[in-house]
Amino acid sequence: MEKYEYYLVEKKPPVAWVYLNRPEKKNAMNRPAWRETIPIFEDLDKDPDIRVIVISGKGSCFTTGIDLIDMIGAVPEIVDNNQKGGIKWSLLSRIYPLQDTMTCIEKCRKPVIAAIHGYCIGAGLDMATACDIRLCAEDAVFSLREAAIGFVADVGVLQRIPLIVGQGIARELAFSAGDIDASRAKEILLVNEVYGSYEELIDGAQKLAMEIAERSPLAVQASKMVLNYGVGKSVDDGLRYVAAISSNIIPSDDLTEAFTAFAEKRKPCFTGK
Repeated sequence: MEKYEYYLVEKKPPVAWVYLNRPEKKNAMNRPAWRETIPIFEDLDKDPDIRVIVISGKGSCFTTGIDLIDMIGAVPEIVDNNQKGGIKWSLLSRIYPLQDTMTCIEKCRKPVIAAIHGYCIGAGLDMATACDIRLCAEDAVFSLREAAIGFVADVGVLQRIPLIVGQGIARELAFSAGDIDASRAKEILLVNEVYGSYEELIDGAQKLAMEIAERSPLAVQASKMVLNYGVGKSVDDGLRYVAAISSNIIPSDDLTEAFTAFAEKRKPCFTGK
């Protein structure tokens, strides 16, 4: 078990569990929450024993979003009344690392599943949309909250959520800053599945993670790379890219194992080699 201030990381190969772990504050995202994802996901990306990652929250919810009081200390420009060019320039340089907090999840080669219960507000939705797959419990509440507190969401959700739910729904969520429940989240395809309880959610996430982990790591990770690359590209660009990726992973031990297992009428055991 790795030691972090905000997150709890449990490696249970082939699955790693990353918990938002500040339950006494409803997992409000303080400064450690914003800086620790990068080393966590770099480590999990490099770990050959980990094939799938699940992100969830300890306590009563996923997260209520940014800890505004704590983060004002980290980004003092927010409340600086002398908003001239130098201050603006300094603020810009602080936003980019905050974006990396979420982008590192998207860039991780391993598939990442968000298992969400209770509140998933503001920055929590930023994090969830950076994941590959979202599952939730019936008590989940989602909100793209920034317009309600005078911010524009600037760490990734406005770029990612239209790709998941479409432009019309994305704009509704961004402009209204309203809450949506689990059934609505499923209806708009924000989540893949809704579970009756937190326990059922965790079981469902584990089951899906193991199903993915049993597939060829080479093929799964290459598929994630191709899907990520294709965002904003033409079909022709995507086809050229996937051809290059495919030619780089074929042949492989995994491909040979797939053929051998089929011939021997058994389940394949992939090594990712």
